[in-house]
Amino acid sequence: MSILSPDRYVTAPDKSPAGKPDVRFVTWFFPVWYAAFGVIICLLARVTPPPRPDVSAADKVAFVTTHALTIQIGFVLLLILLGGAAMTNALVAYQMSRMSTGPVLAYAYIGGMGVGALPGFLLVSVCFLTATFRPDRDPELISLLYDLGMLSYNGSLGCFSAAYLAVAIAVLYDKNEIFPKWFAYLSIWQIVTEVIATQMFVFPSGPFAWNGSIAFWVAVVIFSIWLGALIFILRNAAAREEPADAGVDPRGLTAG
Repeated sequence: MSILSPDRYVTAPDKSPAGKPDVRFVTWFFPVWYAAFGVIICLLARVTPPPRPDVSAADKVAFVTTHALTIQIGFVLLLILLGGAAMTNALVAYQMSRMSTGPVLAYAYIGGMGVGALPGFLLVSVCFLTATFRPDRDPELISLLYDLGMLSYNGSLGCFSAAYLAVAIAVLYDKNEIFPKWFAYLSIWQIVTEVIATQMFVFPSGPFAWNGSIAFWVAVVIFSIWLGALIFILRNAAAREEPADAGVDPRGLTAG
């Protein structure tokens, strides 16, 4: 299968490896990392789908103690693999830097994703690992860590809005056609869902809660579409790029 090798995942029309070796590798790594991330947060850490916010402190303690082992495994793995997000963000920024809009918006994308990752990934990991570290704590403290972890994980989605705005602007004004224009409008929908997600801090139940149909599930659907489109677009952008040795003859001299 082509996904098993970076050189076979990103190819030119003649099936030879396309673009630069590092770009090929990270383009291949991008869906692999997100697949691992999905397994961790859904099956191990159990924060997606999210547990209920409108439960008692005893129910929160029961959730933490019942799933303590998988929560610990999941979030420890997430902390180990979290650096991979820097590689995936760098790939998007690299392709943005090839756009005619210049590199500033690419830097903005990296900065925006970094700001969102701190509460969205790191803080939730610390909260749930702390809760499982001493499950005999005061139930109210466990409840606090549970709330803080889930609110940081889902409620912080608004922090990513600047990154999606940078993508949308770069794509709309780009004349090099690195990404298709429709991806800019899809990124704008991402901003809408991220802003709506901030209402999780206000509503403990209902459609705007952290497990609500509007604040969470609509955002999940839009993000899944956005991410799937981005994987496809990044592969195409890498395949269209000139090979690393283009324009260089065997004697090491630049052609032309």
